[in-house]
Amino acid sequence: MKRVIITLALAAAPILSQAAEFDVEIHNPTRGLYFTPLLVTAHPAGVTLFETGSAASSELQAMAEGGDISGLVTLMNTAGATTVQDPAAGLLIPGASATATLNTDNAAANTQLSIVAMLLPTNDGFLALNNLEVPTEPGTYTYNLNAYDAGTEANDEVRGSGTPGQPGMPVPPPLDPVLGNNGTGAASSAEGYVHIHRGNLGDTDLTGGNSDIVSTLHRWLNPVARVTVTVK
Repeated sequence: MKRVIITLALAAAPILSQAAEFDVEIHNPTRGLYFTPLLVTAHPAGVTLFETGSAASSELQAMAEGGDISGLVTLMNTAGATTVQDPAAGLLIPGASATATLNTDNAAANTQLSIVAMLLPTNDGFLALNNLEVPTEPGTYTYNLNAYDAGTEANDEVRGSGTPGQPGMPVPPPLDPVLGNNGTGAASSAEGYVHIHRGNLGDTDLTGGNSDIVSTLHRWLNPVARVTVTVK
């Protein structure tokens, strides 16, 4: 009788299924946007990097305005997430891809996948995959990612430092020669909440105008990135 009771108890227990190891490939399909160092993280369901319609955290602001993912990494580590930082080893240029391999074999709670990186040139724009439930069946799954606006900085589209709280866009070397100069600033104000990005406006005046962004090169329509998850 004792053996029967134990067998029935095991049969009634739920069998948890999860993807223990999977590859995450991030592809930049745009013509003129660059992705700053990527954060790729598998984390518990109760954890999120941001919520649309809500104010951005200081950690999200640092990523969206200057490409600094260190604060978000700390938050994910505190939550016990399985995280890969900067799989592209720097900027992910137009047309390129980077792959991160995550293994949650010892972290069964990490069932959600999130990805973020700043978009350049923007003031506080970023690509994001937010709280995707990782597929459990072996196979290949593809997702298109939209661009978001952190709502922490006016989209003035002029050169700047990229320091949180200061106006202007960071301009790393690959962008420097292809941006304009002396823009007076596109009319804009900080929205105060995370939302889908409007896209760059830009202009074609390389020595003045409202924007330092070149409209023929740096404008986009969503989606801005493609993610392929391969469950092994």
